Amino acid sequence: MSLEIHKYKNSLSEHISLFNMLIDLEDQFDLIAQEIYSTLKRGNKILIAGNGGSATDSQHFAAELVGRFEKKRLPLPAIDLTSNCSSITSISNDFDYEEVFSRQIQALGQCSDIFLGISTSGNSRNILRATEVSKQIQIKTLALVGNDGGELFKNADISLVIPSNRTARIQEAHIFILHSLCEFIDNLFC
Repeated sequence: MSLEIHKYKNSLSEHISLFNMLIDLEDQFDLIAQEIYSTLKRGNKILIAGNGGSATDSQHFAAELVGRFEKKRLPLPAIDLTSNCSSITSISNDFDYEEVFSRQIQALGQCSDIFLGISTSGNSRNILRATEVSKQIQIKTLALVGNDGGELFKNADISLVIPSNRTARIQEAHIFILHSLCEFIDNLFC
């Protein structure tokens, strides 16, 4: 067996093992799903942010809510805070990269919205700062994290921690969780 095939099989085994553990996260998933549903049902919005691959997950989740996932339904209010290059670069330049999401939350967020922070480490300074600012304006904070959850686990109102220290596996689980949330939302809003 070639080394590449061996690595492939090891990665696949890790993935399967981790996804089997996601069954134990059912309660945290349900809490997050219910918060998102309640928020959208009363007409509030979801603000979403992450860095790197988690930024892409933020964009993807917002697109599925505003557009659609699998079923045709009315658009739902969701804003990813990672896509506006002008805002991101001006805030980073004029203030600090740590403020890149919190400034947008101050501008766009309202009491009873939700902020969903996605961080594989749970220690992204800009996500932590966004969580702090969200709480100041009474925005509920949710977190998808990995490893031990980091500081975000301690600071968010509700966290779902993927029990892995491999970034790739954490990201695979995050996208599964986000797709599962989309499916849950589709079923309730169709």
